[in-house]
Amino acid sequence: MLNIKILGGGCANCKRLEQITRKVTEDNQIEAEFDHVTDYAEIMKFGVMSTPALVVDGKVLCSGRIPTEAEITGWLKAA
Repeated sequence: MLNIKILGGGCANCKRLEQITRKVTEDNQIEAEFDHVTDYAEIMKFGVMSTPALVVDGKVLCSGRIPTEAEITGWLKAA
């Protein structure tokens, strides 16, 4: 099971990233647990300076933008 974290304060982009990532996991039958990290002190621990950010199993895969569904699919299948 993948541990997926969405980093961000809860803005529309952060919510959109979570929505797309959840859709990818459902469409590809990938087991994952989600956590939305809104505390900026916690976000900084990942070295992320701009949100939204996608973290899978402790590794930052993307920050500062919303990746495409295809990008997320590739990352999650490779994880």
